[in-house]
Formats: sequence, C-alpha cells, structure tokens
Amino acid sequence: MPYQHILVAVDLSEECHDVVEHAIALAQTHKARLSLCHAVEPIAMAFSGEVPMDLSLLQQQQQQQAEELLGTFSKHYPSVERSAWHLTYGQPRAEIHRLVAELDCDLIVVGSHGRHGLALLLGSTANDLLHGAPCDVLAKRLNT
Repeated sequence: MPYQHILVAVDLSEECHDVVEHAIALAQTHKARLSLCHAVEPIAMAFSGEVPMDLSLLQQQQQQQAEELLGTFSKHYPSVERSAWHLTYGQPRAEIHRLVAELDCDLIVVGSHGRHGLALLLGSTANDLLHGAPCDVLAKRLNT
C-alpha cells in the first residue's frame, strides 16, 4: 500500500539535504503529501534538567536561531509549501511522534550516520524514533 503522508525529521545540517531529496522523491513516487520538521531540544534536557541557572535567554536565542536556520534551509525546496514545515520545541522523539499523530503520517524519514556497532547503527535521534513509532520509519544513510 502506498504511503499517504511522509514526515521528514531534519536537524537542518547540510547533511540533511540528501535525506530531504530522497523523501521528496518518495513522496512523488507514492503521490503522498510531504511534511518536514525540526525539533529544538530544550537546553535543560541536555543537562538532565539540573542546571543551577536561568536558561530562558539562551533558550530564546536557540529558538530564534532554529527559526532562521529553518527559513534558510527551506529555501532550497521551493516546491515544499511553507505550511508543510514544522518547528517544534521539546524532546525530539516525543515531538516527532506527536506530529506524526497530529498530521496522520504513515512514514517518518530521518537521517542516519550508520556508524559501526549495533549501538551506533543509527544516530541517536533515528534510533530513538524507532522506539514507539506509530508508523514506519525509514533511516536514510547520511553521506558524511
């Protein structure tokens, strides 16, 4: 059965362009809708929430930088409507799974570094997305 709605999770790095192009080709093949998302992980999550200082200004700058990066990144794909780009704030796995349910997606496409060893087979986000994913997940090997 062909996919109906594909969600591409990107970290907005240069490596992701190959992943997005692959997802666009898949969407065209399946005549599926395509949405793209970037999840900004709160700084406190990186420190297990135990930071003895106010990070609100830093988080605001992080969000603003992500918005600017998303704007620049999305210019490479004028065929993808602006309404199909989603910037979320929270733990990436939870935010991507939430978006999949909200948008009724049936495939997540994400980049993978494909490093050696079972634990490093997928990037941490790609590996994390597999657990509890409400739909299929395609890990596209990044060209590094």
